Amino acid sequence: MEKTVIPMTRRLAGFIAGYNAGGIPSVVYEHAKVAFLDWLGVTLGGKEDPLVKKVIAYSELMGGNEQATILGYGVKKSLEQAALINGSASHALDFDDTLAASLGHPSVTLFPSLLALGEWQGRSGIDFLTAYVIALKAAAVIGTCAGLPHYMSGCHATATIGHLASAAACARLLELNEQQTVFALGIAGTQAAGLKRVFGTMCKPFHAGRASQAGLTAALLAKEGFTSAEDILEGPHGFFAVLKGEVNEGVLESLGKTWEIEALAQKYHASCHATHSPIEAVMCLMETHRIKPRDVREIKVFVSQLALDAAGKLAPTSGLEGKFSIPYCVVNAILRGDTGMTAFTDEKVRDAEVAEYMKKVKLEHEKGFVGLEARVVLVDNGGEEYVKTWDILKDIPDLETKRRKIGDKFSDLCRAVLGDTKTRKLRDQVLSLEKLDAMPKIIEQI
Repeated sequence: MEKTVIPMTRRLAGFIAGYNAGGIPSVVYEHAKVAFLDWLGVTLGGKEDPLVKKVIAYSELMGGNEQATILGYGVKKSLEQAALINGSASHALDFDDTLAASLGHPSVTLFPSLLALGEWQGRSGIDFLTAYVIALKAAAVIGTCAGLPHYMSGCHATATIGHLASAAACARLLELNEQQTVFALGIAGTQAAGLKRVFGTMCKPFHAGRASQAGLTAALLAKEGFTSAEDILEGPHGFFAVLKGEVNEGVLESLGKTWEIEALAQKYHASCHATHSPIEAVMCLMETHRIKPRDVREIKVFVSQLALDAAGKLAPTSGLEGKFSIPYCVVNAILRGDTGMTAFTDEKVRDAEVAEYMKKVKLEHEKGFVGLEARVVLVDNGGEEYVKTWDILKDIPDLETKRRKIGDKFSDLCRAVLGDTKTRKLRDQVLSLEKLDAMPKIIEQI
């Protein structure tokens, strides 16, 4: 008897709505807590960015019920506005995590809507984490099926796939049934948008907030019986047909069996993830061979077309553009060593010494590279060549190292906002989130 093939959208909805949380390994929850800690840190760190102030001003104009907290401001806005503002703030620094399988930055589209819902409904920490883990897996499956053609077509996958991911997360937290979840994915999928053309502007962080907001809207509408296509992913003129991609049965078979969260790559430099492999490679060469900045004659950086498209700005003129400039990020790492938030001010990007040193950098396309890997060839004044290859999406620290490094990053980002005592208390509470009976108790600490 021939096996009945369940269409992808419905199969995914069945997983989102019906998967028993008891099947999720405890270590997966440990990774999820680290991810949430990282997200909180970058959100509070980005709260003063000019784009956040503009979105808050927009929310004031629109008005609405006070339902969920704007992190770092101590005010409440509507659920949708909270997801939009907190989501935009969390991507403002471009300091948030990346998942290769989802083709972008998943947490900035998942946590904002989940936190708004979790606060509003008083959901438990374990319910909050479960919705995140399941939606992250869903995003990874969709992203793998969409593949690089989706991203290379000009779509910003954080935005496009992020709409669907947020809908999946909110559907799970709202306890929608399978049919409602099918519609939630359909409502989110028909809104999915986001173009890489806007990289280096306020619209890139806005993509994250808008995706989170739209997914929340989709789930809330689906809960009320709002309908949509039932085959938004695989159907004619659906997501894959229009935005590239195809159903991969092998990937679908992994639902509930493997969890992508171990491959989540947090950032330790406050710039586009496409700049990280070059930064790590050049810093390794400088340290290993004890090369002084004055001794460098030339730096050749070989990267993929994807990395060139994302971070190939050769002459950045602002702090924001500097985040998407491999040459600037490499030179900044060599001259200053500080690759955190303070490295990406207008003043530092426009520094004359940096601009002059950037003339030593040659950015080239390596045909064999497809992701975020990079090969750096550093030539000293005597003509000696030093070579280092790095792949930031494969060289991922283990859980304990992640927890320590993200804990330090969180403290650095939050001290100025919360002070030392509140920062430590919040960090400890997040790292025991599975024991929390109501998410509003997290908000009370911020």
